[in-house]
Amino acid sequence: MRLQSGGDDLIRHAAELDPGFALAHATRALLGHEGGGDADVTASLRAAQEAVRLRGDARETSLVDVVARRVLDVNGSGSRALMAHIALHPRDVLAVSAAVPTIAFSGVTDVQQEAWDLVEGLAPAYGDHWWYISLLAFTRQDQGRFDEAGLLAESALSCEPSSGHAVHALSHVMYETGQHEDGLVWLDHWVRESGRSASHRAHFSWHAALHELVLGDTEAVRARYYSQLAPPTVSGVRALVDSASLLWRWRVTTADWDRAAGRRCTAPPAFPGEGAAPPVQPVLAAVDPELLMTPETPFVALHSALALAGAGDSPALRSLRAHCALAANPALRTVVVAVCDALDAALEGRWAVAADLLMEVLPRLVRVGGSAAQREVIEDSLLFFLVNDGQLPAAIAVLEARLDRRPSPLDRRRLVAARASSPAPAAPLTAGQ
Repeated sequence: MRLQSGGDDLIRHAAELDPGFALAHATRALLGHEGGGDADVTASLRAAQEAVRLRGDARETSLVDVVARRVLDVNGSGSRALMAHIALHPRDVLAVSAAVPTIAFSGVTDVQQEAWDLVEGLAPAYGDHWWYISLLAFTRQDQGRFDEAGLLAESALSCEPSSGHAVHALSHVMYETGQHEDGLVWLDHWVRESGRSASHRAHFSWHAALHELVLGDTEAVRARYYSQLAPPTVSGVRALVDSASLLWRWRVTTADWDRAAGRRCTAPPAFPGEGAAPPVQPVLAAVDPELLMTPETPFVALHSALALAGAGDSPALRSLRAHCALAANPALRTVVVAVCDALDAALEGRWAVAADLLMEVLPRLVRVGGSAAQREVIEDSLLFFLVNDGQLPAAIAVLEARLDRRPSPLDRRRLVAARASSPAPAAPLTAGQ
């Protein structure tokens, strides 16, 4: 509930001590499937099903069935079963955690409104409990109600200073409202104090790195990456979602931006003297090949695609695309497949195709889950593709819209440089440029 480390180990130990404890096995399967946890999903699910047949009440039997359906996800039955389970057992915190998009899970529904309605409807079951207030704060920031989200998060933290969900909500509030300097100071302080044992500490480091990137302090980003986000400090799904995505965003927003903007137009550099971002290959080596190449959720698959694109590995990207195209989950088959196609086109230097694909998929991107800040990397990729193709008016329009939404020194620098540019003769592109 606090998102502190140690829970996974305790659950594993519980299953070892009592092989007939169905919920321990089911939880391991759920964490492995939804969040890339260190578990044999198939074996854990089988153990849960065998155990609950021998000893399990109605709630336990229901949750094991939910996990089985989530893993198999036949025609989306896992989501429906989870919602039905919560309706009967609203105080099943694990089930609610799986249903609502947070740090660790991809969420139960492709429709944000349904997730929001779910959280709102839980109020009678939880009242003003700090865990529920933390979850409500995250929902409010997702709705763009940032003032309310901030007040709720601060209220929850006054009761439980280590509430990871409240800290996560407040981190998003500060990022989305452009409080980059204050957000960075506050977040670093929390990690040093109450967040020392946070189970998703890397994600909070990722949030801090985003503030540094927006402020243009890429040397601070570099220091944070190597000390807090690079393998072996971070591995598995967190390495994909946080480390690899940060490296790709770094490349497309700053490290490679001036070269892209100068390809088809004459523009003053926005980031003079900017060095290259660290290589992504060590991150890929720290991720299980099955998680990377055959992810089970759209959210993880999206980040696998970004990581493979960062490595310039077109064959692997196409293999991932083939896996997604055959998946039961419609978001994998449509949204993630389109992103894979766009990234593959970019690796071949087909910038216009890449930009068109991302422009078309952006309105549907919410279906992969995650937060607006996480999905923003796709819009940053779109900007990078547009300037590579010389479509500066389109890039300027996107940057202006972002700045209307919130202050961003990074976007301001890119916009000023783009507005000062003048068209240059089109240069031929070769594969891989």
